[in-house]
Amino acid sequence: MIKTYVVDTNVLIQAPYAINCFEDNRVVLPVAVLEELDHLKKAEGETGANARKAIRLLEQLRHQGDLLTGVKLEHGGTIRIEKNFVDVVLPPDLPDDKMDNRILKVCRGLEGEVVLVTKDILLRIKAQIIGIRAEDFTTEQVSGREEQYTGRIEVFAPEENFKDFKKKGISADRVYITDESGAKSSPKLFENQFVILKADQSTRKTVLGRVNGDKIIPLDYQKSRPYGVVPRNAGQYFAQEALMQPAEIAPLVIIKGMAGTAKTFYSLAVGLEKLLNNPTGEYRRIIVSRPNAQFDSDIGFLPGDEQEKISPLMRPVIDNLEQLIDSNEEKRYENEDELSGKIEEIFARGLIKTEALTFIRGRSIIQTYLIIDEAQNMTPNQVKGIITRAGKGTKIILLGDPNQIDRPFLDERTNGLSYAAEHMKGSSLCWQITLQAEECERSVLAMDAVKRL
Repeated sequence: MIKTYVVDTNVLIQAPYAINCFEDNRVVLPVAVLEELDHLKKAEGETGANARKAIRLLEQLRHQGDLLTGVKLEHGGTIRIEKNFVDVVLPPDLPDDKMDNRILKVCRGLEGEVVLVTKDILLRIKAQIIGIRAEDFTTEQVSGREEQYTGRIEVFAPEENFKDFKKKGISADRVYITDESGAKSSPKLFENQFVILKADQSTRKTVLGRVNGDKIIPLDYQKSRPYGVVPRNAGQYFAQEALMQPAEIAPLVIIKGMAGTAKTFYSLAVGLEKLLNNPTGEYRRIIVSRPNAQFDSDIGFLPGDEQEKISPLMRPVIDNLEQLIDSNEEKRYENEDELSGKIEEIFARGLIKTEALTFIRGRSIIQTYLIIDEAQNMTPNQVKGIITRAGKGTKIILLGDPNQIDRPFLDERTNGLSYAAEHMKGSSLCWQITLQAEECERSVLAMDAVKRL
């Protein structure tokens, strides 16, 4: 049965191409949505860019026919602009002068099966109150947290296969998992998935490996100590392996995990190791970007140049650098001026640069170690824009916690970090790992809080 989907502005701001995602159904844009797009087209950053993309797409459709009567879409459906239904009556608690309520009037005035598509939860609730079906835009949604890919698996193998593991690895068809009843089954393995391999006859015999084709092979960098940092758990060994691999082998690394699992710390440690301790010329520089929920709209109005504007957002990066530059925990803060001087020298030499995410979009980044911290606050469209800008010799590291999202209209299923992790799963060019709560190394209190709160 053909349905009529009324699309809200926030859907187009997150996914400008959304009008092509409704198959052979009817898409309706209220005039109120056009007015909001007009208001947002001059906005800074991703909001303005996506508003302009949506407007350009509508202009292309306008040239194909009359948008008031309907224009055919590429998948067989139609799109049209709907004027406001001024005679439609809403409950007195929903005043006519609000944009959301004007959209609700259009939904109520249309005939047939009408579905409002909006990222606004409160608008979906209001729609339900007055008997209008409302849905989220689900095209970019991935599985819930429990089903999302973690990049790691724990399996068992016959003990005799461990003897030659370091030289030959283990065939993937030799490993198995067990359920609660003890029944064995073959796990589904993905390329570059990290493996905790346990001997089925000895609980003490455990090795770490990685899926490579039809085999599980040992880690290449298990004995490495990037910038003097020693892995403290399996998750950090896996993260180290992914980060240490050269860009031509592992150009994209995705590390998810709760606060305190050393995501940023380890990423910076490997970057500094590559640039300072063993300068092979692999990378020209480290660039760190940290998206913020209000960043796109606020940067243009903050005083100072780009570096001064984004420096408050980069304070967590400085905190990690302080620990890396001076590894002596007892004497690290005895001379604050000396420590600050060392940090400033790294930035002055151009070894590390901090840049706004909005200024990275559109560039071709060459031979760079690019860290995107707090990537869960990116939209899927932003992630696509960053990954597709990777030039020759560039390594992109996406870090974040899908449970700590500050950006409106994003959640653990629609944020760019989770989107990239699910869609790049199994790619030979993407290495990823989810660090677990028990791998929090910030402090005893932090570890306890991660588990309890």
